Amino acid sequence: MSDDTPIQTPSRRRFIAVAAATAAAASLSRLAFADTNPAITAVTQAASGDKTAIRPLRVHVPEAQLIDLKRRIKATRWPEQETVSDASQGVQLATMQKLARYWASSYDWRKVEARLNALPQFVTEIDGLDIHFIHVRSKEPNALPVIVTHGWPGSIIEQLKIIGPLTNPTAYGNSASDAFDIVIPSLPGYGFSGKPAATGWDPARIARAWVVLMQRLGYTRYVAQGGDWGNAITEQMALLTPPGLLGIHTNMPATVPDDIAQALKLNEPAPAGLAPDEKHAFDQLDYFYKHGLGYALEMANRPQTLYGIEDSPIGLAAWMLDHDAASQALIARVFDGQTEGLSRDDVLDNVSLYWFTNTAVSSARLYWENKLNFFAPKHVTLPVAVSVFPDEIYAAPQSWTTRAYPKLIHYNRLPKGGHFAAWEQPQAFSEELRVSFRPLR
Repeated sequence: MSDDTPIQTPSRRRFIAVAAATAAAASLSRLAFADTNPAITAVTQAASGDKTAIRPLRVHVPEAQLIDLKRRIKATRWPEQETVSDASQGVQLATMQKLARYWASSYDWRKVEARLNALPQFVTEIDGLDIHFIHVRSKEPNALPVIVTHGWPGSIIEQLKIIGPLTNPTAYGNSASDAFDIVIPSLPGYGFSGKPAATGWDPARIARAWVVLMQRLGYTRYVAQGGDWGNAITEQMALLTPPGLLGIHTNMPATVPDDIAQALKLNEPAPAGLAPDEKHAFDQLDYFYKHGLGYALEMANRPQTLYGIEDSPIGLAAWMLDHDAASQALIARVFDGQTEGLSRDDVLDNVSLYWFTNTAVSSARLYWENKLNFFAPKHVTLPVAVSVFPDEIYAAPQSWTTRAYPKLIHYNRLPKGGHFAAWEQPQAFSEELRVSFRPLR
C-alpha cells in the first residue's frame, strides 16, 4: 500500500474490543470518507452495512496534501504591516509571518497524526450524521465515564493532554478512585465528524446526539464537561436530564444576570454596587462585546461567505488565532519563542486539523444555527461544578455563579489559564475534574 493510500485497517485486537460493544461483525469492508473530507483516512464498517455500528477510525493525510499545504503557505500574498504598535487592529503581521515560516519549514503533522492513531478512535452514525469520537477506557474498574466537548476554534486536539491524567491517575500521582473513562467527540461539521447537509444541528440537537452516544457506549452513569460551545452543549444535555447524567462541569459558565446583560447591550455603565470581581467581569464582557465579537457575528450571519479561510491556510490560521485577546497574545508570545501553556506545535496541530478536514466553513455554521444567548443562565437543575480561569472571556464571579446554578457543587478560581483551559493548563484542569466529580461517584 502506498503512502498516499488513505486507508489503514485496524488490528484484529482493536476490532474485537470494538465488536464487544457493537454486536461483532464477521468481516470488514472499507468505507472512505465523503468527498467533503478528501484528505483524510477511512473508516471500517461492519459488513452488514449498519451505520449505527461503532466503527474504528485511523487518520492518514496523503503526502500530496502535506506538500500542497506548504506550497500554499509559501505562496501567501501578505498585506502591509499594521499601522499601530499593538494587536488592536488584529493579529500582527510579524506573528503570522513567524507562524508561516515554522509551518512551512519545521512543523511535522505526522507527529500529531501518530498521537491520534495511538488512541482508540471511532465513528458512529447518530441522527443521520457520522459522529467521530475518541474513547479511552481506564484500567480502573470503577472509573467514572465523562464526555468532554470542545468548542470553536478548538477541536479534539484541545483535550489530548488530559486523557492520560484522567484515565490513568495513578501514573500521575493521583488516586485510582479518581479514574475516568473519557469520551471526546468531534462536533458536527468539525474534524472527522460528518458535515450536516441540512439545517438544524444546533446545540440542543448535538446534546441529544451526545446522550445517544453515551447510551450506545453502554454507560448508565456518567458526567459531562465543556467550555465554549462545549458548555452550551453540556448545559443542554443537563436540561434534558437524561437517565444516567449525574452532573456537569464547565470552564466557561453561563452566569450573566439580566441587569448586567441589559447594561452591556445598551452600552451603559456598570450598575452601581458591584463587588470588585463583578465589576472586573463586567469590564471583561464590555471589552469583548466591543472589540472581540466580530468573528462570531460574521459566522452567525454569513458563514458561507468565508471562502477565504477555506482556501488560504494563513487566512485560516489568522482567523482562528484571533478568538480572544488573551489567547491571541499568548500565541503571539509562543511564536516569539517564549514558553507558555501552548507550544507552536500545539497551535498548528489544531489549525492543521481544520485545514486537512476542510472544515473552516462547516464549523462556522454552528454560530448560524445557534439561537441561545451564550452567557445567559439556562436554569440547569442538575449538580454543576465551575472552574474559573482568569483569562477566560470573563471570569464568572461566585455570586453570579451561585445564582445561575442552584445545585453548585464546586466553584474555584484558578491562578492561571484562559479560554483553552484543558489545552493550556492540563494538570490544573484535570485536578478540577477530579475534585468536582468526587461527590457524584
